[in-house]
Amino acid sequence: MIIDHRTYTAHPGKLNEFVKIYQELGWPLQTEYLGDCRGWYISMDIGELNQVVHLWGYKDITDRAERRAKMNADKNWQEYLRQATPLLQKMENKIISPAPFYKP
Repeated sequence: MIIDHRTYTAHPGKLNEFVKIYQELGWPLQTEYLGDCRGWYISMDIGELNQVVHLWGYKDITDRAERRAKMNADKNWQEYLRQATPLLQKMENKIISPAPFYKP
């Protein structure tokens, strides 16, 4: 199992607009195509601001690639990206896996 750990930083003053667009357009598509959301969080007033962090579980890197390719081919996902991407100043993702002693 792997986790896709994604951190997006919105332009100052644009976080709420990004979250609204994501809730309406992005969330339904990602839950349909990616399926295994392990968490979706918004930064508070400590540390770096204007961030969202979301975590998605996959069987392996091939499962991730196949699911994301299907989502990327959806015209509705492309519309979501058209609206949401300009609100972001930075996008980062990491692929992480459980430590050997941790059994999720």
